[in-house]
Amino acid sequence: MARIIVVTSGKGGVGKTTTSAAISSGLALRGHKTVVVDFDIGLRNLDIIMNCERRVVYDFVNVINGEANLRQALIKDKRVDNLYILPASQTRDKDALTVEGVEKVLQDLAADGFEYIVCDSPAGIEHGAFMALYFADTAIVVANPEVSSVRDSDRILGILQSKSRRAEQGERVEECLLLTRYNPVRVERGEMLSVEDVEDILATRLLGVIPESESVLKASNQGVPVIHDRESEAGQAYDDAVARLLGEDRDHRFLSLESRGLFKRLFGRK
Repeated sequence: MARIIVVTSGKGGVGKTTTSAAISSGLALRGHKTVVVDFDIGLRNLDIIMNCERRVVYDFVNVINGEANLRQALIKDKRVDNLYILPASQTRDKDALTVEGVEKVLQDLAADGFEYIVCDSPAGIEHGAFMALYFADTAIVVANPEVSSVRDSDRILGILQSKSRRAEQGERVEECLLLTRYNPVRVERGEMLSVEDVEDILATRLLGVIPESESVLKASNQGVPVIHDRESEAGQAYDDAVARLLGEDRDHRFLSLESRGLFKRLFGRK
């Protein structure tokens, strides 16, 4: 049975699409047949980060409306076997997503042998975001270490446990936190919340901490999910997060200045 993972947040610009690309790539790199679905109807950024924007012919809404079948719309990733992308529409309204239509697509993906379905959600609590989280088995809540982002993430956690299909059935969505753009120097200066601060506020399992890194922006601009950059700390942190998602026990890294040597902090690659 396919596991549906939603990547969500209460605030925009925290790294959801970067995370969706990295997590789905990491799952596929471990041999799992994986599809990442862009729920951000009208904007559509996932295909840029996955470097397949020129290959988009049909999209998620075309499939829902019966204008194309799933095999016509799915795009196979060029780097990783077992990874496919289902892009969003740039020309439709978010209301084009219906509960019945989304459920049919998810069922068809599961029937096609996909083990993991990663849903890249738009920010906030509007219609597209609700459609992405409604069918979730697992939710990765992405937040930056700042008060407004963490507060909005707390709201998303409440919605997951009250308005999802699992909640309607008296069950819980498995939830975990991914903290992005973490900078220990700024934490020491009191400019950012610490990992402990965020954990105290949200009281949910910490999946990973992604350090603030130029490699993330560079990878996005090149259309390469940063998890492929095994030399960067961000790439390593995403690899750790995928391992934990699959049940491995890995220590969290890049949380403090002490974890990096002085020379590396001054001159090393981030």
